[in-house]
Amino acid sequence: MATFGNLSDRLAETFKNLRTKGKLSAADVDGTVREIRRALLDADVALEVVKDFTGKVRERALGDEVSKALNPAQQVVQIVNDELITILGGQQRRLEFAKKPPTIIMLAGLQGAGKTTLAGKLAKWLAKDGHTPLLVAADLQRPNAVTQLEVVAKQAGVAVYAPEPGNGVGDPVKVARDGVKYALQKVHDVVIVDTAGRLGVDAELMKQAANIRRAINPDEVLFVIDAMIGQDAVATAKAFQDGVDFTGVVLTKLDGDARGGAALSVASLTGRPIMFASTGEGLDDFEPFHPDRMAGRILDLGDILTLIEQAQGAFDEDEARKVAEKFATDTFTLDDFLGQMQQLRNMGSIKKMMSMLPGAGAMKAQLENFDEREIVRTEAIIQSMTKLERTTPKLLNGSRRLRIAKGSGSSVTEVNQLVQRFEQAAKMMKTVAKGGMPNIPGMGPIPGAGYGGKPKVAQKKKGSKSGNPAKRAAENAAIASGVKLAGETASTDAAGSGFGLGSGAQPGKGKAGGPTEEEMAALQKMLGR
Repeated sequence: MATFGNLSDRLAETFKNLRTKGKLSAADVDGTVREIRRALLDADVALEVVKDFTGKVRERALGDEVSKALNPAQQVVQIVNDELITILGGQQRRLEFAKKPPTIIMLAGLQGAGKTTLAGKLAKWLAKDGHTPLLVAADLQRPNAVTQLEVVAKQAGVAVYAPEPGNGVGDPVKVARDGVKYALQKVHDVVIVDTAGRLGVDAELMKQAANIRRAINPDEVLFVIDAMIGQDAVATAKAFQDGVDFTGVVLTKLDGDARGGAALSVASLTGRPIMFASTGEGLDDFEPFHPDRMAGRILDLGDILTLIEQAQGAFDEDEARKVAEKFATDTFTLDDFLGQMQQLRNMGSIKKMMSMLPGAGAMKAQLENFDEREIVRTEAIIQSMTKLERTTPKLLNGSRRLRIAKGSGSSVTEVNQLVQRFEQAAKMMKTVAKGGMPNIPGMGPIPGAGYGGKPKVAQKKKGSKSGNPAKRAAENAAIASGVKLAGETASTDAAGSGFGLGSGAQPGKGKAGGPTEEEMAALQKMLGR
């Protein structure tokens, strides 16, 4: 995540120095805590929070849980992760819906924090979950705020209540109160009230926000804060807590390149949980805030759970099942390949997804150089093909590939590379679909996984080589019955894998010669069969 990128780099470098040590001394711990303190202060985390955080880390790092650990460095990373989760709020806090609809959610915060856009993001997120949200335009102060909310509502596909033109005209308290009544009449189960902000905290702002709160009695008051405003984040949060009070925090602009550490201080200093995070400009760049997952991203430990949730939301389960069947029956076409590419694009930014993988910090340069438009170019090449060419790629001769290259604005080399990638992907997935382990390009065959990779080599027929017909017949009979011939060594039994494993065992019998039936079943399940 861009906002915490520098903090992640500093912490990763600190822990890298620890991993070379088999045992940690008090001096090692003090040096590590000192580096963590500097990293947090440089990231704009509030001094009070830094002191409390590093104090707890040092106390635990000098305790028995590290000194008796098999790997002290990993244990220190775990302690930092635990304490980071604590200052981020501990556990995830979900929206609390009213027992009797509508649930009223009031947005508060300074001007420019992104309240209006966030109202649309929250409404779209709720609509996906089966709710019928209504946006209420109670920000009548900022120029064109009402128009902006109407545009955002249209993009999100939700209803909006905007009886006043805004631009200083109208009573925001009356609009908010009437908006709740309108939601009851039109059977909307959630009302999101967008309120006015100011460039700074002042008495007029607090008075208006407090009056709106008293008039509509919201179930949730979400304080929207810009993650890029630095130490002012803490002062602003405390001012709103004293003047209006709020039940949760929403962090916006987490995709920015500011230090953003002050945002980490808000939950700890106000005692209010961070509930949502806005990670981009699009209406889908919005997610519930999980303290444990955010701590994992900051420490470059990855966020696999969020990645899985995004994949589940973007990929059609029935379609995936049909594609799996096509892989198994060797009927996977370029049309299917195009469909998979488009579903992948629906998940959002590839860079953002890659950044959720553990150790992504080490790939920062590669991620920065990754071109998101590569998927679009691939789509253009496939869409320049005829229906017959997509279903039967073997028809793609030189003249056809030249025509496709011209039609898609690419080169023949790029068309050739696409066809080659498609054939490799289809071959690999067919092997997986049939329960085998594919040969991954650049890695070669996986040891012990020959049951799905290369075709089996036919064994030479065993038999007696004796020149005496009677003796040859007797020895052949002995071979058929399983009796070893005199002089035959155990070399055939001892031939295990390329790593010398599997001697004297038969595959599937639970010995070292191959996987057991239980292991094979678990592997099949993992591969989705």
